[in-house]
Amino acid sequence: MKWIVRIIGALVLIVVLVVVGLLMLPADRIAGIAADQLRKVTGRDVTISGGVSMTFWPVLGVRAGELEVGNADWAKEGAMLSTTNAAIGVDAMALLRGEIRITNIEAESPTIRLESRKDGRASWQFTDASGDAQIETATSPERAARPVTIEKLNITDATLIYDAEGADLVSYSGVDLSLDWPEASGPADLRAVLRPAAAPVTVTARIGAFSQFLAGEVQPVKATLTAQAGKASLDGRAALNGAVAGKVTLETGDTQAFLAALGQPGMALPQGLGQRLNVTTALTLTPERQLSLRELVADLGGNTLRGAADVGLNGTPQVNAQLTAGALDLSGLTGGTEGAGSGGSGDSGAGWSKAPIDASGLAAFNGAIALSAESINLGALKLGASRTLLTNDRSRMVFEMREVAAYGGRLTGQFVANNRSGLSVGGAVQALGVQMNPLLSDLAGLTRFSGQGDAEVSFLGVGQNVDAIMRSLSGKGAVKVGRGTIEGIDLDALLGSFDVKGGTTVFDSLGAKFTMDGGVLRNDDLLLLLPNFNATGAGQVNLGAQTLDYTVTPKALRVNGDRGLAVPVRISGPWADPSIRPDLKAAVDLNFAEEKAKIEDQVKQKLAKELDLSPQGGQSIEDAVKDKVEDKLKKRLLKILE
Repeated sequence: MKWIVRIIGALVLIVVLVVVGLLMLPADRIAGIAADQLRKVTGRDVTISGGVSMTFWPVLGVRAGELEVGNADWAKEGAMLSTTNAAIGVDAMALLRGEIRITNIEAESPTIRLESRKDGRASWQFTDASGDAQIETATSPERAARPVTIEKLNITDATLIYDAEGADLVSYSGVDLSLDWPEASGPADLRAVLRPAAAPVTVTARIGAFSQFLAGEVQPVKATLTAQAGKASLDGRAALNGAVAGKVTLETGDTQAFLAALGQPGMALPQGLGQRLNVTTALTLTPERQLSLRELVADLGGNTLRGAADVGLNGTPQVNAQLTAGALDLSGLTGGTEGAGSGGSGDSGAGWSKAPIDASGLAAFNGAIALSAESINLGALKLGASRTLLTNDRSRMVFEMREVAAYGGRLTGQFVANNRSGLSVGGAVQALGVQMNPLLSDLAGLTRFSGQGDAEVSFLGVGQNVDAIMRSLSGKGAVKVGRGTIEGIDLDALLGSFDVKGGTTVFDSLGAKFTMDGGVLRNDDLLLLLPNFNATGAGQVNLGAQTLDYTVTPKALRVNGDRGLAVPVRISGPWADPSIRPDLKAAVDLNFAEEKAKIEDQVKQKLAKELDLSPQGGQSIEDAVKDKVEDKLKKRLLKILE
């Protein structure tokens, strides 16, 4: 029993000695040694001030009113970390042995400033540190030194400022950071919660051999970024200087919401061009922020692209990419899949779409993208196998068709979408050997015309919706077609019976030039050749209002002697259901001008004889008849007044 009492007494004495020893430890000296060790680890000035006191619970250590870690000597701004409330925890057993071993650091509401330069320098790289910081104590100067380790780091409600040269300043508030590094030679787990917008963004990472990572060596990294409506992950390797390589996956259910959560609002993307994302790639990022993507597979929410890309991330991304695709739908860039309005085709009569076109995505990047696709849907145009080049410079995108199969023929030229100061679209396109029926149907909803031929057009339209663009179109063009047909009118039958109801006109060739201004297309040189006939045409097509006012004049070459027979046909009204009727008065003027003149002369002579008219001084028969009638009325009026 005595031995038990003696053992308990000894234990109590030890506890008392430990507690007394801890209570008598000088807080200022511990803080000074800790600051010196942190200075050796980082190579930066470290100051702990503002009133230092010992803490025993929940962590043994010191609490300081102010803690500041200096920035790199080339940095523009102040300290890399500054806080008015910091706690430094130490290892109690090591402390009793006269050693200062930092186990954890806590900081509340600090300001963290990070800077990087295009030459690869980064303020978080401690290249001027000794790399072998050792514990130094007065009680055992000859004892083997031990490296400083920080088992835990907790930072709450921080303000994080990131200044990357060539990019906009980034500042986040309410940031929480934590580090769990239990073994000095082992891996570390990091977690960060940022709030660029209302919703939190969480980043977690595990870095192997964290001490070597801090020394600048490349280490294995697994990281995940989770935000509203999306997640990104990395499985690869990284270094403290910003070099990263590995497999990256990105998934978003709503890309706009995902970007908004990252503090990038206003990045609305067209349908099929990134509203949803499922991307995998082999990524390489250099310290100079040059990004390389290889083995890229990107599902953009309906369109899938494969290939490789190089992207400069200093400011607006600078892209150089080579991509391939199957069936590619780019109709979202032109405001929808309909070729002629909100109701579908132009024959619907519903008019053009007035839905706003959001072209803000044109500001998302600069650069060039070479694209090969099995087919491309541009909304107004449907292309086959295509080899194209897309370039974008400050919200001005140029789509160049280098080798494009379309409508049974070939297309060359370019389309331009410019959103620098309001949206405008334009282009210059040449079509060789194309089928006119599907081409005109897609462009303007016109389905009555068919034939194979060549065409060229240059155009410019301005507006924030398809309707405004079509009503503002200007430009010019020409068309030349071989054998073809015009549905809805039989010009051959017309010359025999004046019947224009239905039928089909078969022609041998057609040629015309046109101009456009204010959404109205005008032409006055149409020439249509038919067997035994020809036809000319002149008039206008109001592209904005989808109406026609055009006159076609077919002429039979082997009737009416050598003069032929011409019957003008006026086509007017909405192009969905135009009115087609012959102009008989114009037909008489064209075909019987001599006969009309003789008959008019005979009628005038007859009237002069019957009415006893004697025109005076070159007076016309019509004026003489008018004067004669007035004279007779005057005489009748005088009789009434007598």
